[in-house]
Amino acid sequence: MAQGHPQAAPVGQHAAAAPGLFGAVLALLAVLALIVGLGWLLKRLPGAGFRPAEGLKLVASLNVGAKERVVVVEVNGQQLLLGITAGGISALHALPEPLPAPAPAPATLPHLKHLPNFAQLLQQKLRKDA
Repeated sequence: MAQGHPQAAPVGQHAAAAPGLFGAVLALLAVLALIVGLGWLLKRLPGAGFRPAEGLKLVASLNVGAKERVVVVEVNGQQLLLGITAGGISALHALPEPLPAPAPAPATLPHLKHLPNFAQLLQQKLRKDA
């Protein structure tokens, strides 16, 4: 070898070592913390209850502000109008007769003849990008 040039390092000398037992335990703890954290987050999200309450049903809801809502709930056959704010929940009115059920929207299928041709759309997009 010529003088002035250092010898080349052996192959693999600078490669990271395989993680040891400490790394495996740390990864396991991170996964467990992630599972616990996601479980905690799911409990805090609205509407994330896994089982509906017996005898309690949300009939209608209307947002009237950033953090204010008016809801109609049915409790054992009686409907109540409630006001929900960041500070609490207030009973506004007991409805003498139940709200009418909303009419179901008619199920319509898309008109297949009016859909754009996918092959033509793809060719146009590829031409624009090229």
